[in-house]
Amino acid sequence: MIEITADMHAIIKQAILSFVATVNEDGTPNLSPKASLTVTNGILYFADIASPQTILNLGRNPAIEINVVDIFQRRGYRFKGRALVLPPGDDEYLMIANRVRATNGPEYPVDHIVKIETTSIIPLLSPAQIFARPPRSQDEIRDTYHQKYGVKPIGS
Repeated sequence: MIEITADMHAIIKQAILSFVATVNEDGTPNLSPKASLTVTNGILYFADIASPQTILNLGRNPAIEINVVDIFQRRGYRFKGRALVLPPGDDEYLMIANRVRATNGPEYPVDHIVKIETTSIIPLLSPAQIFARPPRSQDEIRDTYHQKYGVKPIGS
């Protein structure tokens, strides 16, 4: 398994929303948004709160890709690997499910927890970071996109 770095962990936490791709039975992609992606002990997990197709797909084919992009920093990561669906009662299931319920409330169903064995991690960078000349600092990029989206950082 490939190490999840502190920067990757920070991007996951800041981005909040990630997108999980699995393979449908007919070979077409299934893309599902997740707000429960988390890193614990260097391992990626997410909760199955309302993802029956994702779980069905992973039961047939454990191939998975997760994209996480911080829209203000205009960067993120593509995590590829194999997924393991953890059933209720499993120790890792309980650890992550309890965190999800503590964050979202006890009424949130957590049918399964998905654990990802990462086999490839690729940085995702926007053209704002690749092609801008002269190069722009991360602060300049973030300020530009805060302005573009009409938001202010917390504490401003």
